[in-house]
Amino acid sequence: MAYEHIVYEVADGIATCTLSRPEFLNAYTPRMGIELRDAMYCAAADDAVRAIVLTGAGRGFCAGADMKLLSAFSGAGGATASAVGDLPELEHAAPAGPIRPDFRTEFSYLLSIPKPVIAGVNGPAAGVGFVLALFSDIRLAGQKARMGAIFSRRGLVAEYGVSWVLPRLVGLANASDILFSGRLVDADEALRMGLVSRVLPQQGFAEQVHAYASDIVKLSSPRSIRVMKRQLYDDQLGGLAASVEVATREMHESLGSEDFREGVAHFLEKRPPRFSGR
Repeated sequence: MAYEHIVYEVADGIATCTLSRPEFLNAYTPRMGIELRDAMYCAAADDAVRAIVLTGAGRGFCAGADMKLLSAFSGAGGATASAVGDLPELEHAAPAGPIRPDFRTEFSYLLSIPKPVIAGVNGPAAGVGFVLALFSDIRLAGQKARMGAIFSRRGLVAEYGVSWVLPRLVGLANASDILFSGRLVDADEALRMGLVSRVLPQQGFAEQVHAYASDIVKLSSPRSIRVMKRQLYDDQLGGLAASVEVATREMHESLGSEDFREGVAHFLEKRPPRFSGR
């Protein structure tokens, strides 16, 4: 697929997916969504990729849905083929193995990607852009980042599973505040809420996000991350006993893995790890 609304690059073990409509603050389109999903599946299948950075071109992360599209929808009383246009088919398949239906939806599929997805929120992340950030594993914000749902200010609702994921990140009261008010929170407030993990200087932001991802690539076992990511999200839908049972089984299996042997060896030999992901 020739990507038009994103840029996909791989270097040094990191796949970078850049939402690329900078003249519109990377406003979201159906084509952008399909291209991004295809790129994420491509990165998931690529053994050379060990971490994924999702960010935006120019001054914004993603300012929400393209207002021209929303205007067409409101005038037509709903989505129309002419408003959306012709859309490409996915070229890359979803990751192999059992995936819960919960993690197959339009945005929650990001939780099924078996590699860390790091949102580099370089500027405004609103509406659908906010949803993309929420379904990333880790959010790093630039000092000029502003984040919020804005759905209430468009006469819409908590879309795409936001009402499931947002309270898990910031608590029910903060989630209610963000959703009901439709306001945007700045980077410092987002950090206090736990909405983002770090606030980074705007100067050199992209390089700092990639440095964070690079540490994961160089120092962490891909196998460990793959298993732990599945544990984290499956456990949001299960109980403690099931979590312990899975953890016990996975721990026994990890003791026989190449990455465990390498994890011990590099520590004892005082050298950087060379994890295989197996």
